[in-house]
Order: sequence, then structure tokens, then C-alpha cells
Amino acid sequence: MTSRGRVVVIGAGAGGMAAASDLAHAGLDVTVLDKAACEGGKMRQVEAGGTRIDAGPTVFTMRWVFEALFEAGGQTFGTSLGLTPASVLARHAWQESGVLDLHADIDASADAIGAFAGRRDGEAYRGFISECRDIHTTLKDTFMAAQKPTAASLMLRVGNLGAMWRTRPFDTYWSRLRQRFTDPRLRQLFGRYSTYVGASPFRAPATLMLIAHVEQDGVWVLDGGMRALAAAVRRLAEAGGAKFRFGEEAKRILVSRGAVCGVRLKSGEEIPAGAVVFNGDAAALPAGLLGGDVRGSVPAIPRRERSLSAITWCVAARTRGLPLAYHNVFFSDDYKDEFEAVFRHRTITQQPTVYICAQDRRGGAAPEGPERLLLLINAPPDGDLDHSPVLDAGRFSGRVLAHLASCGLTLDGGLEDAAATTPEGFGDLFPATGGALYGQANHGPMASFARPGSAARVPGLYLAGGSAHPGPGVPMATLSGRLAAARILSDLARSKQL
Repeated sequence: MTSRGRVVVIGAGAGGMAAASDLAHAGLDVTVLDKAACEGGKMRQVEAGGTRIDAGPTVFTMRWVFEALFEAGGQTFGTSLGLTPASVLARHAWQESGVLDLHADIDASADAIGAFAGRRDGEAYRGFISECRDIHTTLKDTFMAAQKPTAASLMLRVGNLGAMWRTRPFDTYWSRLRQRFTDPRLRQLFGRYSTYVGASPFRAPATLMLIAHVEQDGVWVLDGGMRALAAAVRRLAEAGGAKFRFGEEAKRILVSRGAVCGVRLKSGEEIPAGAVVFNGDAAALPAGLLGGDVRGSVPAIPRRERSLSAITWCVAARTRGLPLAYHNVFFSDDYKDEFEAVFRHRTITQQPTVYICAQDRRGGAAPEGPERLLLLINAPPDGDLDHSPVLDAGRFSGRVLAHLASCGLTLDGGLEDAAATTPEGFGDLFPATGGALYGQANHGPMASFARPGSAARVPGLYLAGGSAHPGPGVPMATLSGRLAAARILSDLARSKQL
């Protein structure tokens, strides 16, 4: 096969492997490169306390995305994966003001909210979920699962001005929550969904309410964690003939006569290709990390427009006090200050909200002995700058433990033996990001249209991953890979007709 039918995929994350699977099953010669030792990208694990702990995405949703991917590869999703639906979506706690579980059952959640915040807010929840479902229905096929639209073309795709208006792109998420809920704790709870795409609820469009529907539509826990999903998608791609080369770093995307012609590795080896799918953060291209010939392939993202970063701790510890669910959120007292600190002052608030994934709580019961925990707080994406020790994980572990204790949870042994990752560490893992985990922040009504689409400006270069359309998160990154593959196949078919 000539290089015209060869594709090199840089990055074995969700988007890159999805693209590789679709392209390989379509008969193309596909090679996937990754400088890491195994597949997964952000679906990574780290070792702490003698065990492996998921250190990236932990929430599995949008199962339909993976069912469609596996069906395209002639397989049935889930046959090799242990999937357990979560009856409790998440447990939420506040300092001295109660605990609230959200349930997979809407009636159970409405009843719990009514008991927690009053009957009015319990009924408001039903209206909120209905609105979230409506937004999701409007945008699922027209935006999320489609090639990148413009604002004008999205209007044409939706074909219904009323439905388009109801997606509320010109309202902030927070303002809509204020209209829905009287209890400020509920605004915090549902506003947190904007952080799933690295945004502040005070600046993000109310359109992101669709994330609440995505979670309400189903959350699953996977045997082996999210790494098991990554391994399953790799096997699917390999079943189609895709080849994976780990420990191989791409240093330059080669261009000849104005179009991509291959990839040069750090070793000096050159792999000819008619198309390259870049599944790293798009910011690496204008930064020149893949060579000068593709610097202009996508616009650069100003530092102030980067999405959230994080400080994380992976630890095996015994817990006492508040019983944990699989997903848990311990909210701060001043939510607005938390996001002002990150996005305006470029620091971390005195009392940050803490997310904990208790990875041994599949059935809700506490395991015997230490349990695997991932703790996370939001942080500014400035890991590539000369910064003060204020973002060192050790300076915040005491605050995190004190806040958890005030909410009723104690970790025996604390975080002394935890494996921590800071924005600087995330920046090293994902170059040119400064630690931003979600590409460009989804702030303002037009931010969703600012992400690059599948095809870059240089012919033969295509994009996948959370920094490209349709956005971040494992399911959305998977969609981006499928969109990149579809665009390559479309371009190949068109070129044969010329």
C-alpha cells in the first residue's frame, strides 16, 4: 500500500484509538504512536501504597458512544468489560450543613432534594432535569456527533429556532441555576458539572446543563477502572489491523508540497503517511512542538483562555466518619471565590472543593483495610510558568484534610504517602498545556465554536482529543476520533473522484 493509504496516529488516548479503530476497520494501514508505555492517555493509573489507582477520568457515561464504536468494528461493547450501573450517582457533603445523594432514579433524587432543601427545590429539580434533557436532545446529533459547525450552520442543522433558543447559550450556567433553585447548595452541586469540561459555572453558558442529563442518563463503574476501557478500545483497533508502538515519541510532522507526508520520531526514523491524526493537545501545534511546518495549523490558545488544571493525590488509606460512595464531592463555603481564585488570581482558594473517587466502593460498602482513593482540587493551568511554591501539593494537603474533616471524613495517615500531580506535572504529561486538562475553557456563548474541528489548516493533518471538537471527556474525545476518521475517509473518497 502506498503512503496515501497509510495513517499515523500520534497519541493512544481515547480519540486516537477511536480514529485508529474506524480507519483500520475501513481497510487503511494504521500505526499508533505514543511516548507512554501503554495506551490510555489521560486514562492513566499511578502506583501508591503498593496498588494501582486510576489517576485521570473516573466517571463513565454516554455508553451509546462506545456501543456505536464497537458495532462499527464488528463487536459488541461490554462483552469483555465488567460494567455495573451506579444507583448513587454521587454523594455530596457540606461543612456542617448536611449530605445529599443524587440517584440514578429521578424520583429518588427529587425526594432526596426535597428532604434536604425543601419541597419547592425538589420539584425544581424535575424541571431542571427536563430542561437539561431538552438541550441534550437538541445538540446530540447536530453538534456533539457531527463535524464542527459554525453558529449559523448549527442553526440550520437544528432547524427549530425555539429549540435552539432553549439551549440558552447567552445565559450563564450560574444565572440559570439561580432561577431554578433557591438553596445555594444545589446551585453548587449542579454548577459543578461545568468543571467536567474545565469551566467556571459563573462564566460558562447554560448550555452545559446538558451534562446533568448525561449523568442522569447513566453512570457505570468498570471492573479494572477506566484503564480497562482503554485496553478494550486498543484491542478493538488491533482487531482491525491497527499497529501500536509505545515508547515512541513523535518529534515532527513532515510536510511536502504543502501537505502532510509523514512523521519523524525522536529516534530519527521517518514513517511516511498520507494522513496524520494528532491526538495530543492542539496547543502543541502552534507552540512548534511538532515542527515549524504545522505551527499555523490551528490557532494558539491564550494562557488566560485555558481550562482548569488540578492538583491530585492518589493514596491507599483507611477512612473514618462519613461513609463514601464511589463518587464524592465535599463543597467549599464560598464557591465563587474558588473560581475567581483560579481564573482571575491564578491561585487556589483557601478552602477548595474536594472530589474523591473511592475506587473500591463499587457496592457502597467500605472495603477491609486501606482503600484506593483519588482526591482532586481545581487549580490554575499555569504549570509551564515560573511560579511560586504555592501550587506545590504539600502546601494544600493540610487544607484538603482539614476541609474533609469539617465535612465528617478523616483519612488515617493523611496524604503523606500519596502520589501527587500538580499543574506542572500535568503540563509535562500533556505538553504546551500548562496543565490545562480540557483544552480551551468553555466560557461565553461562542467558546464551543472556538475549538478546532477534525481537519487542520495543513492538508492531511487531522485532530482528535479533548481539545478539539466536540470537546473534553472520554466519550467526547472518542467522538472526536470518529469524526477525524470520517473526515479522512471522506477526503480520500473525494480525492479519488478528482
